[in-house]
Amino acid sequence: MKSELRIAFVIDALPAIGGGERVLFTALEAFPDAELFTLVYNQAAFTASPIANRKVNTSFIDRLPLAHKQHRMFLPLMPFAIEQFNLRDYETVVSFSYAVAHGAQNYNGARHVSYTYTPMRYAWTELNLNGTHTRKNPIIDQFMEAFREWDKKAASHVHQFATISKAVSQRIQSAYQREASIIYPPVEVDRFKPGPKREDFYITVTRLVAHKRVDILVRAFSKLNLPLLIIGDGPELPRLKNMAGSNIHFLGYQSDEKVAEYLGKARGFVCATEEDFGIAIVEAQAAGCPIIAYGQGGALDTVIDGTTGVFFAEQSPECLIEAIQRYERMYSNFLVDDLVQNSLRFNKRRFIDEFRKFICLK
Repeated sequence: MKSELRIAFVIDALPAIGGGERVLFTALEAFPDAELFTLVYNQAAFTASPIANRKVNTSFIDRLPLAHKQHRMFLPLMPFAIEQFNLRDYETVVSFSYAVAHGAQNYNGARHVSYTYTPMRYAWTELNLNGTHTRKNPIIDQFMEAFREWDKKAASHVHQFATISKAVSQRIQSAYQREASIIYPPVEVDRFKPGPKREDFYITVTRLVAHKRVDILVRAFSKLNLPLLIIGDGPELPRLKNMAGSNIHFLGYQSDEKVAEYLGKARGFVCATEEDFGIAIVEAQAAGCPIIAYGQGGALDTVIDGTTGVFFAEQSPECLIEAIQRYERMYSNFLVDDLVQNSLRFNKRRFIDEFRKFICLK
């Protein structure tokens, strides 16, 4: 389909393929003629992706040493860099923002809409760049204060916001005093099928970084001595292995096909972090796998408590253990048909239709 609008898609960075990048791929199905702009593009990570043969416009940060592996270290340069993109030829600017993309400049009356994954969490929460929650030092505090002022000014130039969950909509209201409609991200639910028989292991699929709180899962399951499979990799792996019992199995990176196979057999999917949305939680339900999740963030949009999963109220091993025990007592209540039907609310076709309306709405 030939787009009737000259559209620029602006995303903060493309260092690797994750949830935000998959949203971008689907958005390009809706608007295949959109031009791509990003601060940093690690082309090697996208050789088998839908943008492998596309022109991707990058900033000066892309040419700096270590930018492809440690792009967050260049955060102080990002507000300036995002404003340098020449977008004068475009009637519509669409930013996919979790940091600074919504600061892209629009010209000649062009409409700027932002699909915001979250206001930058390092500025608006206590989370540090390394994923910890320890006290920031005075220099970083001063920078973040200045960044928040820039961030609010950048947001004021956006004509309309949309976002991925009710929780993020509330964050946008708090940070920017702006309303944001909700367009749930696309999930390829058709890739997942419930297996003929559930097995006895639990599973999580996540990046092994500090703020994902996989340590809570490891401590709880080590104490319960229940089998847990952890799919994913990251800098937390050595620390997590040191605290894990023999019932915890680290599988590292797994292909999409293997992930779908494991989810189709697992007894339950566990998540201890506050997800902005949580695509893996939806994928698990599409595979007929019930959820045990921390009851904040996107999980409140995607899990039906008592029907497709259970929530726990505090991020602690003790609270998770209580939730697992409660989950086991009510396990027979979770029906595969309920799980699969709930996942269909987040299908790809629905996203494309809603996203097109959002972009084309005057």
